[in-house]
Amino acid sequence: ASQQASGPFESVPHPFPPEHPTVAMADPRVQFKDMKTYWEIPGMKAGVITGKLAWSLLQYCKAKNFALPAFNCTSTSTCNSVLEAAAKIGMPAYIQFSEGGSCFFAGKGLPNDKGKLQASILGACAGAQYVRHVAGAYGIPVLTHSDHCAKK
Repeated sequence: ASQQASGPFESVPHPFPPEHPTVAMADPRVQFKDMKTYWEIPGMKAGVITGKLAWSLLQYCKAKNFALPAFNCTSTSTCNSVLEAAAKIGMPAYIQFSEGGSCFFAGKGLPNDKGKLQASILGACAGAQYVRHVAGAYGIPVLTHSDHCAKK
């Protein structure tokens, strides 16, 4: 049985019931304090990174006080531009695909019916696959975010 919150959100269950205590997150400044570059993160590689490695990169950015902006891409040309610019300055890239941008990536002539979003889904998948195939060639780590689509 989960603990209930009090106040206006009484019907919302507490995300961590008493039998599941929360664990304090470690301060990333401690973990990464001696690292001079993100390449020192264990397992870091060029190309698309995921899971714990992607999380480690984001924590490294936080520890070193810089942001890793995500760029909304609508075509292979915009993906290439982001990758090329990031490689030129020696920084990781973060590529995202929105609902409209993904539709454009797949082709505006394809059906994209409300509630189905066929072209948006196809474009987000195609864009993420494209980035996965070319990212390594740019010699930098790359994150992709293919669910940056509005809930409507």
